[in-house]
Amino acid sequence: MKTDFLKYQAQTSPYPLGMEVSHAIGSYIYNTDNKKYLDFVAGVSACSLGHQHPRVNQAIKDQLDKYSHVMVYGEYSQSPAVEYCKLLASLLPPSLDKTYLVNSGTEGIEGALKLARRTTGRSQLISCHNAYHGNTMGSMSVMGFEERKQVFRPLIPDVDFITFNNEEDLQKITTKTAGIILETIQGGAGFIQPHNDFLKKVRQRCDEVGAMMILDEIQPGFGRTGKLFGFQNYDVVPDIVVMGKGMGGGMPVGAFTASSARMDMLSDNPKLGHITTFGGHPVIASACLATLKEITETNLMAEALEKEKLFRSLLVHPLIAEIRGKGLMLAAMTKSADITNEVILTCQDRGLILFWLLFEGTAIRITPPLTISEDEIREGCKIILEVMDEILNR
Repeated sequence: MKTDFLKYQAQTSPYPLGMEVSHAIGSYIYNTDNKKYLDFVAGVSACSLGHQHPRVNQAIKDQLDKYSHVMVYGEYSQSPAVEYCKLLASLLPPSLDKTYLVNSGTEGIEGALKLARRTTGRSQLISCHNAYHGNTMGSMSVMGFEERKQVFRPLIPDVDFITFNNEEDLQKITTKTAGIILETIQGGAGFIQPHNDFLKKVRQRCDEVGAMMILDEIQPGFGRTGKLFGFQNYDVVPDIVVMGKGMGGGMPVGAFTASSARMDMLSDNPKLGHITTFGGHPVIASACLATLKEITETNLMAEALEKEKLFRSLLVHPLIAEIRGKGLMLAAMTKSADITNEVILTCQDRGLILFWLLFEGTAIRITPPLTISEDEIREGCKIILEVMDEILNR
């Protein structure tokens, strides 16, 4: 299977891990030799409730027995999508009351960028250095990492960049700015949190000049930081919020949410301002609804903060410079990219799945399912520390 995987399926890098997957359940993935791997990555923050969560699986099966795709997005009223958007609105600030369901986080970013330009009549977009918002042409235009996008230029024009947490840069947001897009917690850059009320100061500057504040919650969202959305930790409300990854419990989905007044502008002048065939797919929306209910009707969000404390108490080692992030969006920062690579690859051999971050080579990604148990956390951290001891002592 691995040979065919490399031959027939397009790759994202020259050296994929290539694990041959048989099945997955709970916090574990099993290969075709039935070796089990403890999952500290959750499909890169996507499998928020672990693998084969019974509530999500049942919702998918129930919907499949009723109907699957019946019409392009926005024409028919379909209860899974309607119920989901209504529940989401009840859990968000009042100004974020209408949601557009799409197929992935990057498509949500595309819609948000269009909405910012549509509602302001301006063209300039501002993002951050080392930002990652997806890999389609619009999302890549606001990626703050030139090495990954230079061969695809020209991209969308009139995009400028600031440094995350640099207050002086906020003066670049002017009356020419349609919107500034920020990850609530910078992901690919190394799980960097905003400090010194940076997001509130962005909000204030946007209000001063009439620019839209777009927050990318694709990775921090859906309970991973101890709140339903990361921005709720920082006492700020964006004009547009983008979501994806963990919202579908492992199913492919994205969305962007804004006020009704703003969102309605995409439906007229011109009509069909944003369209998608499969957005709001009833089977996917059913999975989203089950996931959202499970996260909000249980103690998973509060437990994420307790599990963070456990990770921080266990992952103490001379090779770990610091632990960054919040909740179960954590990165163990080592002293070199070589150490990080060796730890990740050796841990996989020992039955523990870790992963990299996009732009920060010294970071070890730790983003397990919210449902991971404390015993499983201890089990995985023990493997990490054993591998680090071997590296340190040789």
